[in-house]
Amino acid sequence: MRVIAPQVEILDEINGDEILRKIERAGRVCYKSEDRITSDSAKAFIQNILKSGHESVIEHEKVSVRIICDRGVTHEIVRHRMASYSQESTRYCNYSKDKFGKELTFIKPCFWEEGSQAYQKWAQMMQLAEDTYNEMIAMGAKPQEARSILPNSLKTEIIVTMDLREWRHFFKLRTAERAHPQMREVALMLLEEMKGKMDILFDDI
Repeated sequence: MRVIAPQVEILDEINGDEILRKIERAGRVCYKSEDRITSDSAKAFIQNILKSGHESVIEHEKVSVRIICDRGVTHEIVRHRMASYSQESTRYCNYSKDKFGKELTFIKPCFWEEGSQAYQKWAQMMQLAEDTYNEMIAMGAKPQEARSILPNSLKTEIIVTMDLREWRHFFKLRTAERAHPQMREVALMLLEEMKGKMDILFDDI
């Protein structure tokens, strides 16, 4: 049994300045103000359109990311409909095989301190899940059958592609104080990555 922390990774090579210039070119068509494009006009233009709520312009760009988290978190992620998803499949992945180290991997809950009574109880249940899963496979169960006992804490990987407008919507919902703690943990990590690449599009969140 392995326990790991969640992780995020932006898969695209992002040139933030080029993305802003492309968005500006698209947006200025609406106002026929292309003649006002200069080498440094994109940021101010995009700030203004975001303030005015004209966010459809930023739909012209998308970003794909890899998120490693527990399956419970992905149930929330895929509720965002304006997106594309590819997720690790428990139907076809046989975690008793060598390629998975013959073990299950779980995501460490952010709300329990390691060593606490609650964490120890959680770890016991994860170990029981792994033992039971491997026993069922050994008895002849297919992965799609044995997965019935797998918990939300099971580690999964999901590739998520959204346009920039939908990413803004995602971050507004999933970084809020009332968001689920593990969902918020992942969203905050990813938001920081996005701000590092395209701060002007996300610095108001």
